[in-house]
Amino acid sequence: MNDFEYDELTDNTLLAVEEAIERIDLDLDYEFHEGLLSITFPDQSKIIINKQPPLHQLWVATKFNGHHFEWKDDKWIDNRTGAEFWQLLTEVGSQQAGTAISFSAK
Repeated sequence: MNDFEYDELTDNTLLAVEEAIERIDLDLDYEFHEGLLSITFPDQSKIIINKQPPLHQLWVATKFNGHHFEWKDDKWIDNRTGAEFWQLLTEVGSQQAGTAISFSAK
């Protein structure tokens, strides 16, 4: 993947996360600035998603740990655990929210 493809892919992914937040029936705040998306939960905990252009990765930091995602087989996969991006966001988002929520691309 070249830099242009990476930027387009990550921008589309971060936009899809913003759209997913809007569909969740929970008071989540979010802010996007220069490749970093910060999601704030009602208890003030955060999930931070940011672009890592030199590595062509997406990094996700939660109150539990951090994850580095690489684009493989048309999805973002955590290079340490093998977790898929949307699945991980749903799992940790539900833990941080204290209730079941679902992040999905659509």
